[in-house]
Amino acid sequence: MSAPLDPADCGCSDYALSRRSVLRGAAVAGAAGVATSLIGDVTTSSVFGAEPGGNVLVVLSQRGGADGMSLVVPHGEPAYYAARPTIAIAKSELLHADQVFGLHPAFAPLSPMWTSGRLAALHAVGLPAPNRSHFAAMEEIEDAAPGSALRLGWLNRVVGALGDEAGIFEGVQLGSNVIPTSLVGPAPTLALANSTALTTPYADTEYGPALRAGLSEMYAAGVGPAHEAGRRALELDANGKVFSAEAAKGAAHGAAYPASALGQALRESAALIRSGLGVRAITVDSGGWDHHNNLRALLTSRVSDLASAVAAFFTDLGADGDRVTLVTLSEFGRRLDENGAAGLDHGYGNAVLVAGAGVRGGRYHSRWPTLATGTQVEGDLAVTTDYRLVLAEILRARFPSIDASEVFPGVGHLHLGFMR
Repeated sequence: MSAPLDPADCGCSDYALSRRSVLRGAAVAGAAGVATSLIGDVTTSSVFGAEPGGNVLVVLSQRGGADGMSLVVPHGEPAYYAARPTIAIAKSELLHADQVFGLHPAFAPLSPMWTSGRLAALHAVGLPAPNRSHFAAMEEIEDAAPGSALRLGWLNRVVGALGDEAGIFEGVQLGSNVIPTSLVGPAPTLALANSTALTTPYADTEYGPALRAGLSEMYAAGVGPAHEAGRRALELDANGKVFSAEAAKGAAHGAAYPASALGQALRESAALIRSGLGVRAITVDSGGWDHHNNLRALLTSRVSDLASAVAAFFTDLGADGDRVTLVTLSEFGRRLDENGAAGLDHGYGNAVLVAGAGVRGGRYHSRWPTLATGTQVEGDLAVTTDYRLVLAEILRARFPSIDASEVFPGVGHLHLGFMR
């Protein structure tokens, strides 16, 4: 059974977007995508030239508000079992349990990464202040600049901080042709529905070469936005062929991806990393984490899909995995107490997983506040670690040329110890 993706299924009225807010979000992507009509189902901003290789950060967004206390279960807390009489997970079912925490049993495909020290979990992570609106919270997380009126994503700031290294494939959303807030801004970014999106019309017909030649001649010497957009589209077309050819080879090293949107997005992420086009930041989405009812069964399905997809991704990468770090983010956690529908409503503190290169794994990293009544925030798990500190530690470890304080202004520097 798959998790509910329809608001009517999950029971969350927060998904009732107004037409104005939908159009506002579409306008941002549309303004960035001047060349879209030339190359298909893709949104793009700017163009430079990037060198292949280099470390890569993959951000996996769990859309809907994942329940961190079901992912990384605080089995050492009697309050956890008291608050969740029908949906709590018994300690005997957990993976890699220590005195306080254990992993959801559906994380089994990632167990080898945990054992080998390439997967770590952090807990009580989140926004500086509670925000229980899906869209407002996710936008705040992806802007990562509290108080700023600018809609400028933190990953776009990462791409911009790379300066002359930045390239056309530097920051990419895979699995959707809508640029997420984290990638919105002046630096070059792309949003691709799939690896075949970057093709000119009729590219594989007898008219393809003549079409490309004609477009090249038409846009080569002109000035202005239209000519610049045309040149961008043609460069995307050329590089897109490299990406799609790599993706067409299929997964390597016997990797078996789940037949899901996340599985496809991570399979194509691995192909993009191998293609040598200089990608440094990739975002992918996992939907269906808003479990207001029937949490136990629905969450198990989501965890299984995520674990299988991430495990296949690192298997597929092989030696390239030594330069790739993946982090999970969700807009908020869930309430401590289960509701009357065997689900959980919107909460606060959450769990984060970090996998791959540079991770000090096989352990839980947490300034755990406990679940005692006096430590809760309006009945929710408290946040003791600002999520920006997590991201900043990854940047300092894997992208040392970047000043993390410029990407996350005002966040400070607190060493959490989960990265080498």
